[in-house]
Formats: sequence, structure tokens, C-alpha cells
Amino acid sequence: MNTEEKAAAPVAPPPEDDGMTWWYRWLCKIAGVLGGVSCAVSGVWNCVTVNPLNIAAGVWMVLTAFVLFLCEVPFCCQFIEFANAVAARADKFKPWQKAFFYCGLALFPVFLSFSFTTLFGNAIAFATGVLYGLASLGKKGDAVTYARLQHQKMGDEERMTEKANGAPE
Repeated sequence: MNTEEKAAAPVAPPPEDDGMTWWYRWLCKIAGVLGGVSCAVSGVWNCVTVNPLNIAAGVWMVLTAFVLFLCEVPFCCQFIEFANAVAARADKFKPWQKAFFYCGLALFPVFLSFSFTTLFGNAIAFATGVLYGLASLGKKGDAVTYARLQHQKMGDEERMTEKANGAPE
């Protein structure tokens, strides 16, 4: 490619800053991987039964593990052609969207067949959703800003009580 073609090539937009620090992003990714491993192992173990609801819950857990691996660590799924496209699309989701998605994936087998295997197998996947949900709340404010807001609120309350009592401004 010459310089003109490089200049004409579309430039990927920079990723949106979702307010997550690098270590929290890695924590969520690691929780997703551990959640995928626990779902896969528990799902296979859950399928070793004759109860059809347990088998359905086990299959769902294995599919949940696959989705977690596909969204969080696509390099583990190199043999799948569309893995990078799915991971790129999943990275565009906001943290609250990932939270609902992961928690929903983790809760369905528990409602389908409530047992220790489904409960503990999906616990880490659910925790991944909770971590993403906490990330959507944003960073905690600092003490100075909080004190300033409290002081302003106290001043507003005093003015409101003065107006209610009929005192001139």
C-alpha cells in the first residue's frame, strides 16, 4: 500500500472509555475465564444423569462457558472463524449490558434445575456479571466533592426553610 491508499483506508474509531481501570478490566476478564471453566466442568458433570432437566441445564452451562470464552478470551477459540468478530462486538457493549447478559446466562440453568452443581457451577459466571454491573455504576467520588455537595445541600435547605417561614431574602 502506498501512502495515498493508507490515508484513504478507514481508521478504526478509538474505543469508548467506559470508566474501567486496566486492573478492573483484567479482573472482569479473569472472572469470565474462571466462570467459563466452572460452567464447563459443572455442565459436563450435570449431564451425567437421567433427569432431562439436569441434562438441559448442563448443556446450557456448557453453552454459557462457550459464550464466556468467546466474549472474554477469543484467542482460546482460534479454530472458530467468527470468534474475533464476536469478541469485537462484545467489547463494544456497555458494562451494564454485559452484566445483564452474563447474569441471565448464569441464572437460567439454576431456575431450570436447582442443584448444588448448577448453583456453584454458575456462581463465578454470575459474579462476572456482578463485576460488570459494578463497573457500570462508575467510580466512587472523592471526599472533597462529597463534602462540597453536602455543604451546598445544607445551604439549600436553610434557604428553603427561610422561604417557608416567610423570611425575606
